[in-house]
Amino acid sequence: MSTKQSPTPGPSAATPAGRLTAAAALTALEGLALAGLGVYMLFVGIAGNPDSPQQAETGGITLLALAALPLIAARGLRLGRRWSRGPALITQLMALPVAWTLFNTGGAMMAAGIALVLTAVAVVALLVHPATTQALGIGPRDAA
Repeated sequence: MSTKQSPTPGPSAATPAGRLTAAAALTALEGLALAGLGVYMLFVGIAGNPDSPQQAETGGITLLALAALPLIAARGLRLGRRWSRGPALITQLMALPVAWTLFNTGGAMMAAGIALVLTAVAVVALLVHPATTQALGIGPRDAA
């Protein structure tokens, strides 16, 4: 007789923990993309031949600083911290005009804009779901 245990399933996207995990993963992906672009701009500014090295380096440092917000928010979401919902939502609101600009650029940037807007809308939907807000300890305000 074999006493094989079935693997414990991970959090599915239908559970509050699954929604938080998905929102954290997407938010972290956005932060990593910003950090990667920041490192690239710094590298081009230092080792490449940009039109304005100072502008490339400043842009790279700015992107690295901006990457901190979604990365910190993603960590907070993964740990179930209620404070992390605000920065994660702010990140998504900031992503929408960027997505619009990328979409209007055309070419490969159009695809990047579509991916960014779909990611932002998905994260907002995950974070405003009532089960997610309850899992984070955010409930309706009591009427005064």
